[in-house]
Amino acid sequence: MKDLKEIVKEKYTEIAHQSKQQNQSSCCGSGSCCSSVDYTIFSENYNKIAGYVADADLGLGCGLPTEYAKIKKGDTVIDLGSGAGNDCFVARSFVGEEGQVIGVDMTEAMIALANQNCEKHGFKNVQFRLGDIENMPIGANKADVVISNCVLNLVPDKKKAFAEIYRVLKSKGHFSISDVVIVGTLPDPIKNAAEMYAGCVSGALQKDQYMKYIFEQGFVNIQIQKEKEIILPDEILLDYLTESELVAFNKSKTGIFSITVYGEKPDCGQCDTCTCM
Repeated sequence: MKDLKEIVKEKYTEIAHQSKQQNQSSCCGSGSCCSSVDYTIFSENYNKIAGYVADADLGLGCGLPTEYAKIKKGDTVIDLGSGAGNDCFVARSFVGEEGQVIGVDMTEAMIALANQNCEKHGFKNVQFRLGDIENMPIGANKADVVISNCVLNLVPDKKKAFAEIYRVLKSKGHFSISDVVIVGTLPDPIKNAAEMYAGCVSGALQKDQYMKYIFEQGFVNIQIQKEKEIILPDEILLDYLTESELVAFNKSKTGIFSITVYGEKPDCGQCDTCTCM
């Protein structure tokens, strides 16, 4: 298999180019660029949410993190895996003109698409930076809030990603992240499929391990704000499994879940020595 980051970058570059060319929400499910996997299968409806920009919605999320992120006017918000800018623009409606929103994405085509959307709507307090979530192009203690929508499951080193979230958050800052997790064991043909990795499934952690990584970084007041089970259609699974393997998988009670998780960085002023940087 190719390097995991290259797999993701290639797939999401295709999606960005297809969206720009055809002015549709995503190539997935209607074209061939994403193979058989519909990358929009986890997505939520943003239509009635303040700040929503339809052109920026590629249907690639698995939750509504801004709904739970407790964003206030004047906040600095960082969106990890910002794509075409959808959650950034929603966050902007919360922070107001006095706040700031920074989107981080490793795909050049997505950054270009996000900047195009930003310029089209004249947003002055939203910016997009090219970079990895495991090594963000952002200084320490900059963000009041970090959000992310169905992206950390695509990051190979998730432990490092949470360490970076801790680093960029201010003392007493917090995150609200929507992501995909697994309960049980995925069959090997799904775990080993590149399309399933880029489609947010095979790269997902076990739910308990995901929560453990958050706890181990030192976050406090951790809670799952929302959880829903995702049912993959049999016609998609049959592209990777035999009929007998599909029957066994359905009987295994393995669950694929979208969760929105909240956590806070402690008050560094209460520390005897500064370990929050």
